Amino acid sequence: QVQLVESGGGLVQAGGSLRLSCAASGRTFSSSGMGWFHQAPGKERAFVAAISPNGGNTRYGDSVKGRFTISRDNAKNTIYLQMSTLQPEDTAVYYCNAILFVTSTRMDYWGQGTQVTVSS
Repeated sequence: QVQLVESGGGLVQAGGSLRLSCAASGRTFSSSGMGWFHQAPGKERAFVAAISPNGGNTRYGDSVKGRFTISRDNAKNTIYLQMSTLQPEDTAVYYCNAILFVTSTRMDYWGQGTQVTVSS
C-alpha cells in the first residue's frame, strides 16, 4: 500500500516560484512511477508531470513545459515539483499520484492535494 502526503502549496504572486513535495510511504515507492496532476476551479483534473521509478524519464503537460521540473529522491521517499514563473492559470489544487503495477494490474494512489494560488 502507498500513502501520499503533499505539502508546499501556498499563495504566490505571478512570476514567483514554489516547490511542492510529496512524501510517500510503502516499500514499493522506488518501483512506482510518480506524477503530479492539478485541478483548477471548474475544470477537470489535468496532467502536469510524471517521472519514472529511477528518475531517468520525465514527461510534462504542455502548459508547464519549460517552467516546472519534477524530480524524486528515492532515499527520502519523496518527489518534488519545482514550479517557476507561476501564472494565475496555474492556480489549482495539486495532487501527487503514484502508479504501481501489481502483476498486470495498474494501481493508482493519490494524496490529499495542496492548494496553489497565483495572484495577478
